[in-house]
Amino acid sequence: MEQRPRKFLDTVRDIMRRRHYASSTADSYVNWIKRFILFHNKRHPSEMGLAEVEQFLTHLATVEKVAPSTQNQAFSALLFLYRDVLGQDFETPVKNVRAREQRERLPNVLTKDEVKRVLTKMSGTPLLMARLLYGAGLRVLELCTLRVKDIDFDQHLLVVHDSKGDKDRVTVLPDAVVVPLKEHLDRVQQLHEKDLTSPSTLQKAVKEAAKLAGINKPVGPHTFRHSFATHLLESGYDIRTVQELLGHKDVKTTMVYTHVLNRGGLAVKSPLD
Repeated sequence: MEQRPRKFLDTVRDIMRRRHYASSTADSYVNWIKRFILFHNKRHPSEMGLAEVEQFLTHLATVEKVAPSTQNQAFSALLFLYRDVLGQDFETPVKNVRAREQRERLPNVLTKDEVKRVLTKMSGTPLLMARLLYGAGLRVLELCTLRVKDIDFDQHLLVVHDSKGDKDRVTVLPDAVVVPLKEHLDRVQQLHEKDLTSPSTLQKAVKEAAKLAGINKPVGPHTFRHSFATHLLESGYDIRTVQELLGHKDVKTTMVYTHVLNRGGLAVKSPLD
């Protein structure tokens, strides 16, 4: 019996896997390629080219009004599709309508007291996860994929694999979570419980805790990472150290937290005073 050909997107994902793309990047690229195909009424990419790419990217900017970074991500996915999957290249630069620059939004950050209030309203594994998000500055996906081999209790370190940029990094393991983390590992043998470590479950637990704590600002799991960075800077740690702990490729990304500090009042004292 003749075997059915594999789906095109499966082939795309296989190529990215062989080239060691981060799983988050592969998921993003496959999603953009799928959207591109659906936008053009399920035409095969080999039957399309530069004109169709321009139409899709222009649609993102003018109709969906995406941010420039989102439009660039879509373009990168389609560039990979044509260059690396189909072996084609664009003869001329893509001249689509560019997405408009949006005002830079400062991240929502909790004060140290607010973090404490939220954590006191949590319990069980969600509490342990929230303490790791804040104490180590992890992204939610990094936390959910953390494994026993990534934890160095002796050196108080966490090794974070396949973070953004497909680069490993080392961050701090908070003293306060050592005992509860060891107890957790004794129970489950690995830092993973399918019914608890999904982002949606954690998101719900954090939002509920923030509500119970009376926090009147948007709070989600990623807020702990923002707070981690801001509080380190408040404590006097230099921007480069914070950049490495967060795994930011460019220090400009980390600089946003200095703006958060300034939002609460300038550190400069007036000569009049």
